[in-house]
Amino acid sequence: MKKKERHRLLQELIQDNVIEKQEDFVRILEERGIVVTQATISRDIKELHLVKVPSQTGGYRYSMPPDAQYDTSKKLERLVKDAFVSIDMQDYFLVLKTIPGNAYALGSLIDSSSFEGVFGTICGDDTVLIICKSAEAATRIKDHFFHLL
Repeated sequence: MKKKERHRLLQELIQDNVIEKQEDFVRILEERGIVVTQATISRDIKELHLVKVPSQTGGYRYSMPPDAQYDTSKKLERLVKDAFVSIDMQDYFLVLKTIPGNAYALGSLIDSSSFEGVFGTICGDDTVLIICKSAEAATRIKDHFFHLL
């Protein structure tokens, strides 16, 4: 299982279950046939910025950080409208230009939005390189950004 898929699954698990310990993640994933170590879960928790919040049972459970619980598509749409400068395509690469200081936030939202066909992003201060899995995916994603404007 790829890291991005595992991250998405962990986010679903904390919404549907009370996860109090890292071992709970490991156990639930193993029940689903996914072998993962506690060390991997620990890194995933750090990368997802999961936090522990009080649970109804009196202990603590994992949760998404408060700012990550909002709809990322709404954040993405707002940031594109506010910071978009241009987008250009070459094969399966997209270069998205923003006003200075906004590229990292936009790249992070793209990564967390689970765009079909996005392999990953690389960000600078005002430029996001979106690496797509195919030229068709790049065209589709480019059109999506124009639609957000």
